[in-house]
Amino acid sequence: MIWKEYPQNIRVRLITSFFNRAVSMAVMPFMALFFAEEMGKVWAGVFLVGTVIISFIVNLIGGYISDRFPRKRVLLITSSLNALMFLFMTISLIPENKVIWLFATAYTAFTITSSLGRPAMHAIIIDSTTPENRKAVYAIDYWMINLSMAIGTALGGLMYVSHKIELFLLLTFTSAVLPIAYKIWLHDEQINRLKKQHQNVFYDLLQNYKVAFQDAPFVKVVAGSMFIFAAEFSLNSYIAVRLAETFEPIALGGFEIGGVRMLSLLNIQNMLLVVLFSFLINRLTNRFSNQKVLLIGLLLYAIGYVTMTSANTWYVLIAFGIVATLGELVYSPVRNAEMANMMPEDKRGSYSAFSNLSFSGADLIARSTIIIGAYLVPTMMSVYMGVLLMIGIMLVYTGIFVNKHVDKKALVTKAI
Repeated sequence: MIWKEYPQNIRVRLITSFFNRAVSMAVMPFMALFFAEEMGKVWAGVFLVGTVIISFIVNLIGGYISDRFPRKRVLLITSSLNALMFLFMTISLIPENKVIWLFATAYTAFTITSSLGRPAMHAIIIDSTTPENRKAVYAIDYWMINLSMAIGTALGGLMYVSHKIELFLLLTFTSAVLPIAYKIWLHDEQINRLKKQHQNVFYDLLQNYKVAFQDAPFVKVVAGSMFIFAAEFSLNSYIAVRLAETFEPIALGGFEIGGVRMLSLLNIQNMLLVVLFSFLINRLTNRFSNQKVLLIGLLLYAIGYVTMTSANTWYVLIAFGIVATLGELVYSPVRNAEMANMMPEDKRGSYSAFSNLSFSGADLIARSTIIIGAYLVPTMMSVYMGVLLMIGIMLVYTGIFVNKHVDKKALVTKAI
């Protein structure tokens, strides 16, 4: 597909998300450091864990709201509130003695408003695509996400310490532009809107997600994705800690690379490979069936991360980092597109919100590997990661292709 062939909603989403994510990535990764410096490590840890829990709960509410009400209206309200919260965060940084309580309050409110709006945006993307073009759309979206993250990370590294206020001003401006762009160019193409089935709104919300929980194939894909994502998330948890402790520094042209720098190189390599080879890989995989593409991609991904979990030699880490990223480039568009195809039209917001369990669960598994790694040697951690990945691959593959023809109308009737 060429750019003009993409639906207007897709183009709006890709452009706005690119600029907003690029600026966000310049400040958001530093929030743990910011709160730790201002309020202490324990307070920062408790506060940030709390925001993760709040984000997950509100995200489920946002999925229900995006199916009940016009999605464009939900996006306009939440994106406007996001900009307002960034403005409050910026104002709190201006005094010499920062107004931390205002910053923390605005940050929490931003977590709530962004989580409410996220399922609506995901659902609009699915509404604006067809099963035939979804793989191509998710491929370019994946490419632009990684490019914006690379730009944002570089921008934050250069400016965060000495130009924090300027970065937040830029973030406030880009966030304020989003609702204007949505108002002018975004079309709400939602045809089937979820109807309220029960008088009690909370009971209605729970019954709505009961349908998703009873959709066995979709639950399999969500659970399997959780195990698969845990491997990638472990790069910045267990693997990061292990490299910092055990990696033998090497010298390249007078430049010493220790464990922390090795981790940075692996992350940079991942983003560069995605930016450079996404479209080439997508073009090559279009020649084969989605079943083969998904399975080959997941196996390459698993081989890469299982090896990296225990590898301690720079060239082995680099080589299998490439294998893992190539596997991700192969399987990711297929998984995303097939998951979108599994979502009922009137519940796309709710299903999108429910699918975020994959990321929350993967984050918890990845963090737990630090604890488990204190008791297991690296080779056994590779075995542990391999078991998780094999379970994940089996669940995702069978959920998508073995149980593909489940009658969702029966599921809805059963839940009511």
